[in-house]
Amino acid sequence: MNLFFLNSFTSDPFGGNPAAVCLLEKEQDDLWMQKVAKQTSQPVTAFIHVTNDGYDLRWFTPVKEINLCGHGTLASAFVLWQKGVVNHHAEIRFHTKSGILTARLSGDWIEMAFPIIPFKPEEAPKLLNDGLGVKPLYAVKSKLDYILELESEAEVRAADPNIELLSQLPVRAVVVTSRSDSNHYDYVSRFFSPSQGIKEDQVNGSSHCSLGPYWKSKLNKKEFAAYQASERGGELKIKVEEERVLISGQAVLVFEGEAFFDHQSISV
Repeated sequence: MNLFFLNSFTSDPFGGNPAAVCLLEKEQDDLWMQKVAKQTSQPVTAFIHVTNDGYDLRWFTPVKEINLCGHGTLASAFVLWQKGVVNHHAEIRFHTKSGILTARLSGDWIEMAFPIIPFKPEEAPKLLNDGLGVKPLYAVKSKLDYILELESEAEVRAADPNIELLSQLPVRAVVVTSRSDSNHYDYVSRFFSPSQGIKEDQVNGSSHCSLGPYWKSKLNKKEFAAYQASERGGELKIKVEEERVLISGQAVLVFEGEAFFDHQSISV
């Protein structure tokens, strides 16, 4: 098995969101993949293998499988093109638990087509306000996340939530966002997901399936430069279409190796 470690949504080897990518020769069972993800100890480990018209793609955090992952998809597409498995001019089709996701090269960036995830206004519950430590300007909720608009980028950057309280909420994550103070970006965000075993995801792609449409309604535009204001930081380009969100980012390969996994031992 070929094993790769990358950083997504960045061109900096020490920035963005880390991910491991495993190129499999055949499908493996769920328990085995979960054990490998725990061993790699990355925010997400992606497992890909060839199917009839594309690639099967699944994502595991160190504690559970997840159904949608932007930075793991970006890393997987980067590996397939970078290692010559897929022609640079070809679109990649990923079969996932969230349906077909596609990726294509656009210059130095990888553009992924993800589904729009609708949201509706919802008053932030007391547990959420207490956990966040600041009252949002606006609160909406999708089928996955709470999205909270804060007053300023400074508030987003300063957020230091009580993760224990947030873990009690029945959502995938709590996302905080605001307009950007910089001329380079339209909006900034951060992503806290204790339910997935991740205190803070350094650069989360799938949250923009709702963040993009949210800021489209606020700023009356459909293309954005976005920044994840985490410790490592990351850049994204977002374009909101009728039924999907185009999420673009860069990636950098940190190291790679050939791994031999069985149920008793792991060696590289």
